[in-house]
Amino acid sequence: MLKDTEKLNEHLKYLCDEYRRYNGFNPGDYQTYGVKRGLRNPDGTGVMAGLTNICNVHGFMMDDGVRVPDEGKLTYRGVNVRDIINACIKENRFGYEEVSWLLLFGSLPTEKQLERFKDTLGRLRELPDGFVEDMIMKSPSKDIMNKLGRSVLALYSFDDDPDDTSLENIMRQSITLIACLPTIMTYAYQVKVRVFDKGSMFFHPVDLRLSTSESILRALRPDMHFTDTEAKLLDLCMILHAEHGGGNNSTFAARVLSSSGTDTYATVSAAIGALKGPRHGGANLRVRRMMQELKNDVKDWEDDEQIYDHLAAIVRKEKGDGSGLIYGFGHAIYTYSDPRAVMLKETAEKLALEKDMTKEYELYKTVERITPRVMAEVKKSNKVICANVDFYSGFVYDMLGIPSELFTPLFAISRIAGWCAHRIEEVTYGGRIIRPAYRAMVSSKKYTPIKER
Repeated sequence: MLKDTEKLNEHLKYLCDEYRRYNGFNPGDYQTYGVKRGLRNPDGTGVMAGLTNICNVHGFMMDDGVRVPDEGKLTYRGVNVRDIINACIKENRFGYEEVSWLLLFGSLPTEKQLERFKDTLGRLRELPDGFVEDMIMKSPSKDIMNKLGRSVLALYSFDDDPDDTSLENIMRQSITLIACLPTIMTYAYQVKVRVFDKGSMFFHPVDLRLSTSESILRALRPDMHFTDTEAKLLDLCMILHAEHGGGNNSTFAARVLSSSGTDTYATVSAAIGALKGPRHGGANLRVRRMMQELKNDVKDWEDDEQIYDHLAAIVRKEKGDGSGLIYGFGHAIYTYSDPRAVMLKETAEKLALEKDMTKEYELYKTVERITPRVMAEVKKSNKVICANVDFYSGFVYDMLGIPSELFTPLFAISRIAGWCAHRIEEVTYGGRIIRPAYRAMVSSKKYTPIKER
């Protein structure tokens, strides 16, 4: 068997060498032919690919064609997210369900509408009969994002009318997915712990009366216990992750698939696959790993120069993962500030006091303060950068006792509301399959008979 593996690896190396021999591009060709790599303009702004009423992400202004940095602002259906969160804090209530309604329907719900919607979500939280046993327990996965994608595809088989793309049917499917995706996540994690970590697995009965964030914490903890502060902070994280415009990678993937006329399950599974990538939703896990290394390397967390030296070594690719990136900083749109990071930072302080993690909290604040100087002095970059949502979200999840394997899945079960809103908008008003152009760079060749090659 070992010899067979060695032969296969040797053959794969040969095949990859063959690929490299005949493939590749001259980097200058992208500029020559006006190719906007990553659908980005030369100034970093995104190529305009569509219209949306769902979300606006503001981080700069244009002045005579020049990009001018500005404070970040995030609005859902025209409503500032900070106003939504401030109202939830003032009234001491959960807000993710309200945000899901707002994103899907375009208006803020009345009290009666919200209560009925929450009741509907609660009733749909349980999975179809046999689904847990057949789709989750019999085929466990080490990666929960992978399991989320596969499980969403599997739900197609449990839907009596999966391919109908009418508004009524997509709305039904969307609300069902918003409700049950957190359940899939927590069950998939429990099975992963049992099979791959050799730990204990426990499934608690679903409590239909709880909010989404409460349900998640209850399902993850053996004793089902959590504090109100913990649940409200997770709810805030979910609100901030629920939507971020049509141009982000996973949402654009959802719109591309939706434009083809495919079903909701294929669409959402593709969005989950896009979010899994470390350049997108997986970044918060990279932040956690980076900060853990910094904690181990820096002896005095209150010494700015020690922290500066460590961050500078990351930029010089001497430490970290060799990418030269300080994860959790910079954004395609935000410049002076990412409002999501600002709100997470503000609310995390209270829980840090409760969890006796103020020292770690202050370290994060110090890294946030020093990183722009490191980028300017070491990388010689004059780009205005700020901490993004990924920088503080992992720390918040750590304080909540959420395992690192669920950092990106939590992003997914929050963003499902935004994905579904964009799918509905694309199917209802898009009217045309998304098909950008690629320039063919290959020259004409004559076919050579096999014996003459």
